[in-house]
Amino acid sequence: MKIIVTGGAGFIGSAVCRYLVQDTDNTVVNVDKLTYAANLTSLKSVENSQRYVFIRADICDRVAMDDVFARHAPDAVMHLAAESHVDRSINGSDAFIRTNVLGTHCLIEAARAYWVHLPPDRAASFRFLHVSTDEVYGSLGADGLFSETTAYDPSSPYSASKAAADHIAGAWFRTFGFPVVLSNCSNNYGPYHFPEKLIPLIILNALDEKPLPVYGDGSNIRDWLYVEDHARALHAILTNGRPGEKYNVGGRNEKTNLEVVYAICDALDQLRPTRTSRRSLVSFVADRPGHDHRYAIDATKLERELGWRAQENFTSGLQKTITWYLDNREWWEPLRRSVYGGERLGLITSAGG
Repeated sequence: MKIIVTGGAGFIGSAVCRYLVQDTDNTVVNVDKLTYAANLTSLKSVENSQRYVFIRADICDRVAMDDVFARHAPDAVMHLAAESHVDRSINGSDAFIRTNVLGTHCLIEAARAYWVHLPPDRAASFRFLHVSTDEVYGSLGADGLFSETTAYDPSSPYSASKAAADHIAGAWFRTFGFPVVLSNCSNNYGPYHFPEKLIPLIILNALDEKPLPVYGDGSNIRDWLYVEDHARALHAILTNGRPGEKYNVGGRNEKTNLEVVYAICDALDQLRPTRTSRRSLVSFVADRPGHDHRYAIDATKLERELGWRAQENFTSGLQKTITWYLDNREWWEPLRRSVYGGERLGLITSAGG
């Protein structure tokens, strides 16, 4: 297949592009606006492949999107382009509404306009995979798991924008018969992760022996999914998922934030010993506004129907992640110097944005 991947220079998107080029016979058309969190160096391993093309374009630009479909005639779309950091959505929601809601609408309409003119056999096999998050479901109590039928209850501007995009995608299937498949994933981690997110931020701060900020008391729970496992899941959903269906993708690795931070500290203490344990660097800070307490995914449907299984548990995935950051300073050091140095985001300071 020839697959358009939107947001392919981002963290999850670049993992998807690398997987599709290196582990399948598919051709990738990577469409990315190149915002602050995008990084083309994450694609060095595939950039010279004859089955990879990069196009710098904004999914909110209908003319540009129509041109991409006309010139490349794809067999499928994997839509990952999104503003994704909850803290940044608290400080400035405009970009989240524009990209995640209006951008999804623009892209899906461009895709539908292309799809309706395909020959019947190509139209029947065409797929539009809309990639989303478990944060649309809100917060779980102490028990239970998110399933594909869990009601939406978003808490942040980010999750609200993704919930809106999910509803757009689902409505386009119901109204137009457009062959949409949806996925909702748990927290991703792994190589090439922009250092504003918890795991890379803690790794890099711990390496520099800087304070390790933990929101509230560190008891918030997330289900962690290694990004390369997620890339495999998305390919399975695209190729074998049923139009109109959604599939939850999770790693079955529930950890409190404090457990994650301590695991990183302990691993780095072994790999890069210091005079005192890095656990002493933990600094509890004011909690994130509207911070959901627990997320946990039930991936049974994906596992049963499509045969996908996560290959990494949290221990093995975290070890690979930490080792990658130790070995790839040239990737993250420029980001720490010029894009994001670890400062606190997500504090409510004034109205607007």
